[in-house]
Amino acid sequence: MRKGQNPVKQMNSVAKPEYITAAVLNHIPFLEGFYTDMLKVLDTSLRTLRENAGIPFDLLVFDNGSCKEARDYLLNEFEQGRIQQLILSDKNVGKGGAWNVMLQAAAGEIIAYADNDVIYAPNWLKESVKVLETYPKVGMVTSRPFHTRPELYTADVKWAESNAEARLERGHFIEPQWIREFLLSVGRTEDEIQQDLSQEDVKITYKGVTTYAGASHWQFLAWKKTLQEFLPIDLSKPLGQVLKLDEMIDQKGYLRLMTDQPYTMNLSNSLDIPEKDATIKRSKERNIRKRIFDIPLIKSPLMRIYNAIFKLYYD
Repeated sequence: MRKGQNPVKQMNSVAKPEYITAAVLNHIPFLEGFYTDMLKVLDTSLRTLRENAGIPFDLLVFDNGSCKEARDYLLNEFEQGRIQQLILSDKNVGKGGAWNVMLQAAAGEIIAYADNDVIYAPNWLKESVKVLETYPKVGMVTSRPFHTRPELYTADVKWAESNAEARLERGHFIEPQWIREFLLSVGRTEDEIQQDLSQEDVKITYKGVTTYAGASHWQFLAWKKTLQEFLPIDLSKPLGQVLKLDEMIDQKGYLRLMTDQPYTMNLSNSLDIPEKDATIKRSKERNIRKRIFDIPLIKSPLMRIYNAIFKLYYD
């Protein structure tokens, strides 16, 4: 039997969400090996996200089956008011499964998605929203210019070439060092970097706002109503299928754009951002190691061991 009246019934208003929801996907299964520094990386990522946004937002974090230390850190951040929505999954449901939950749960009209290893520069959110709100029918805006696959931004080129208000230019406009530092962060060799730098940039200017063609699933802004067209996303494996969202957005004729300045950076699994000379040296060393480990007699047994370990933990 009910005793008294629920005091909530006396409330005349409720808190409204911010116009923008920043949504971060986290997965730190343990704090050893590859993941040794990931809790420090996550803390740096969330701190710079908050401090450098430039405009208000709510923060949503989806934890995808992380270890206790990571969950405890996130719970403390939530209790301190630095995270507005925290979703905990007791198992890794993959990126697609996480997207299906968090991109629906985000309350803002704009969703600023990112992986847990992104570092943010001042005004990253403010400048990215400017692109999203200026250009028509935008599907994704990534807050950093670099080279992406041309077949995934065909809609950009088609729209810019047919729109009298848009100016499309091809050439080399992006600072080479911006591309280099990003590619080094994801483990590319010096040979791969030089090959990438030879690609042309596709620059688009519309209503005074300059962008580059392309975007990426590791960090992007989108209208929530647009993302709903692509949900649920079937990504049955933890990795390897994430380009599916990029492909679907381009195929539906939505623009995939990048800001003209680097406002975000991929930290990967380390806070170490080496100087230029050191990165070139490391890249050359990695290139030598890569050639050695690509020898079939060495690579084949190592890959079998790697696959067996991965299946043991994630199948």
